Amino acid sequence: MTSKFQRHVREQRQAALDALAQLRAALEAAGIVLPSLGLDHQSPYTGTVLVELGAARPDVVQRLARAVRRGTDPTSH
Repeated sequence: MTSKFQRHVREQRQAALDALAQLRAALEAAGIVLPSLGLDHQSPYTGTVLVELGAARPDVVQRLARAVRRGTDPTSH
């Protein structure tokens, strides 16, 4: 028998996996790889599963910042 909390945790983990896949695909399209990107720990209290963005070289972070700026610039569309 699965408890309500276990179902919640499973849903949270799936949501984190979906978000991770979306971010990885978007970064790949921009030519950016974050080697440490992955799932982080799960909160024992809320069941929330976090996405770990990890560490990256400064040049990769600069490319990421440029990609985000382009994506939020209303004149670039």
